[in-house]
Amino acid sequence: MNMHAISVALCALAATAAATSAQALPAIDPSPLPAKVWNTLSGAAPLVIGHRGASGYRPEHTLEGYALAIAQGANYIEPDLVMTKDGELIARHEPLLARVELNANGSIKMVNGAPVLNRTDSSTNVWQLAKYADRLTVKNVDGVKTAGWFAEDFTAAEIRNDIRAQERLRDLRLGNNAYNNQFVIPTLQEVINLAKAKTLETGRVIGIYPETKHPSYFKNFTDANGLQRMEDKLIATLHANYGNDHNAPVFIQSFEVHNLEYINSKTDIKIIQLLNGSGNPFDDGRSYAELASAAGLDSIKTYADGVGSNTNLMIPLVGGKLGSPTQLIANAHQRGLAVHGWTFRAENVFLPNEFDSSADPAAYGDLSGQIKAFVDLGMDGFFTDQPLLGVAAVATLSAVPEPQTYALMLGGLVGVLSLARRQKRAN
Repeated sequence: MNMHAISVALCALAATAAATSAQALPAIDPSPLPAKVWNTLSGAAPLVIGHRGASGYRPEHTLEGYALAIAQGANYIEPDLVMTKDGELIARHEPLLARVELNANGSIKMVNGAPVLNRTDSSTNVWQLAKYADRLTVKNVDGVKTAGWFAEDFTAAEIRNDIRAQERLRDLRLGNNAYNNQFVIPTLQEVINLAKAKTLETGRVIGIYPETKHPSYFKNFTDANGLQRMEDKLIATLHANYGNDHNAPVFIQSFEVHNLEYINSKTDIKIIQLLNGSGNPFDDGRSYAELASAAGLDSIKTYADGVGSNTNLMIPLVGGKLGSPTQLIANAHQRGLAVHGWTFRAENVFLPNEFDSSADPAAYGDLSGQIKAFVDLGMDGFFTDQPLLGVAAVATLSAVPEPQTYALMLGGLVGVLSLARRQKRAN
């Protein structure tokens, strides 16, 4: 289903709701419709996870982006977590608030006396703030020399007072640049507060899906500065808000292994082991391919409830197109492990070639078609930058459309229109 078709369907639903609100509804058969039986571990529909919020439409890791993801029907919102100088957990994709390029010799690349900005990994305006020019530095992050402005060199108050979010993929998602320098950098607690408030407002349980970013790196930082370990801070915050409850609407995720084993010893909240398409965890000698094997999954099930898999581990690309599926999902399900796939993005540049709509890298292709290929294998949930399209894709895959699906889609439309009206008034 393309964007136009989705819009038509949603508008039709809205028109139907408006037309019937002023008159008595006809009698309906109270018998429940047969529910779609999904090929997932639980038999329920796959979860739609707002990847860093609705990052296809708003700068990532902002309360505004998370709120839009919820309005579009996401079941979960995902805050990546890094630490400030005073030990606060904030939502950013990397420790870097803005990144700059390096020369081959490891020095900062300069042009006309200014550092050259990395244009795909700079998510705030800190690089434009003269007062923080002296905090530009070079560090080693998990064995990789990296330069920029790092979150742990700023207090939470400094970040709150002066620093604002910018679109990270600034040369691809040009429309999102209109929101640059408007939104604050949220704390984990603020993300939780939003999810709880929207749960009450919408009547839907909105979960959170926090990721510990570079936990070994941050353990060195907290150990050196006498601060609470990232994992302990996260667990304490989650327990204060949700209790130590396996059924809480929370998944904790990480690309590292031993920090998840540590977290497992401290909480009953659900844990997801992230699996990249290449390389290995920084804190473990096994490759991600080994962890995705049957033996690796046997190990993972001792401390986690599922895996967050790169799409290539489920269906590898062959010549830019989807190849033959692996046994990852089947093997995981045999061991009682859920599989959440990442990352599903609508732009042609991110899609397998058969789903492209044109040669324009920023134009939207057939995201629904890509999602279907993975859901047909039994994928239990997926991270997407465009939750509206993800929700619509799941709806179209229902053998029998469920009433709650329509309500969810209509709620997403109403939320989007409401946000647009507020933006228009603000302008």
